[in-house]
Amino acid sequence: MLTATDRYLARLIAVPMLGTLVIAAMLLVLDKMLSLFDFVAAEGGPVSVVWRMLANMLPEYLSLGIPIGLMLGILLAFRKLAMSSELDVMRGVGLSYGRLLRVPYMYAIALALLNFGIVGWVQPLSRHAYEALRFELRSGALGASIKVGEFTNLGKRMTMRIERSLDEGRNLQGIFVRATSRDGQSVAVTAAQGMFLATDDPDTIIFRLRNGVLVNDAPKYKTPRILSFSSHDLPIDLPQIENFRGRDVDREKTIPELMVIGRSAATPDKLRDEVRANFHFRMVEVAMMLLLPLAALAFAIPPKRSTSALGVFLSIVFIVTYHKINQYGEGIGALGKVDPIIALWGPFILAAGLIFWMYHVVAHRPGGQPIGALEFAFAKLGKQVVRLLRFGRKRRPVAAVEGAA
Repeated sequence: MLTATDRYLARLIAVPMLGTLVIAAMLLVLDKMLSLFDFVAAEGGPVSVVWRMLANMLPEYLSLGIPIGLMLGILLAFRKLAMSSELDVMRGVGLSYGRLLRVPYMYAIALALLNFGIVGWVQPLSRHAYEALRFELRSGALGASIKVGEFTNLGKRMTMRIERSLDEGRNLQGIFVRATSRDGQSVAVTAAQGMFLATDDPDTIIFRLRNGVLVNDAPKYKTPRILSFSSHDLPIDLPQIENFRGRDVDREKTIPELMVIGRSAATPDKLRDEVRANFHFRMVEVAMMLLLPLAALAFAIPPKRSTSALGVFLSIVFIVTYHKINQYGEGIGALGKVDPIIALWGPFILAAGLIFWMYHVVAHRPGGQPIGALEFAFAKLGKQVVRLLRFGRKRRPVAAVEGAA
């Protein structure tokens, strides 16, 4: 049964947690969006595919943003309580830190289960769908757009250039087409207007040209044959599209699939190392979420009579550094240089030990503050920087100042 204090804490945590999660996800999406627009434009694909690719990347960004949101949501809530002395009142009426962490751990367990579902099942499938879209863009399966004013190759034997495109591509003007056959015959066509038409054959389309000239040349012709036309249908064979690969990459495997591959005796050693490294990487990322409430509490409470936000900064550095160390551990584990269990669970144990020590200092030592020494050092460093910035400045004499007054 939640008390009034629990509900108050839940509200304090929810707002900054959701805000941080949305901001982190949006920053990652915006960073990726620019590169995706460049990639799609370079491949000549429709702009709408960018939104499909971003949607498939969203689970990966959520898996990164959820731990950050959880950490900062709890940290900012407890920091607000500490700065307003509400935390001292709660402690004074007998509420221990362990009791106050009930609601944060409700959030942590729920979000850890959500993140486990994302990294274990949703993210591998969405990653494969994202790579499939990239493949289809490169192969032309999405219908490569013809760039106005540039030469576009349709297969290996046809080149096309369009001067203007009107009515969303349904009215093309200033057309040049050149096609060659295997026997050396070539056709060059210029036309004032044209449009593409579908046929019953999905591998062939018709390019209907109007008001143009066709030049047909072949080795057996002494001179090229020239034909003026008011309407001419030019069949175009679409290039064959290869099927995209299956989910063969370890990052595109679900957790049950990784377990099956890792336990199979037929799995090559190199593949087994890659699969085990990826499996343990996902596990330690989710497991760390269960320790974030303790870390957030330790980072949130500043020393008495201090308003420094150093704890917020250190919490972000901590969680980002831990993620990067895990990525490095996954890399060396996949190469077989270090056993994946040691490469990934070793840093987890060290980080867990640090978190438990910090929480013990805050919760069980009177006036304990694990980042107090760092705050003191940063304060002294700030004063030294200010002195250096002021060094060499000329001070106005006091007498001169008084005389001016």
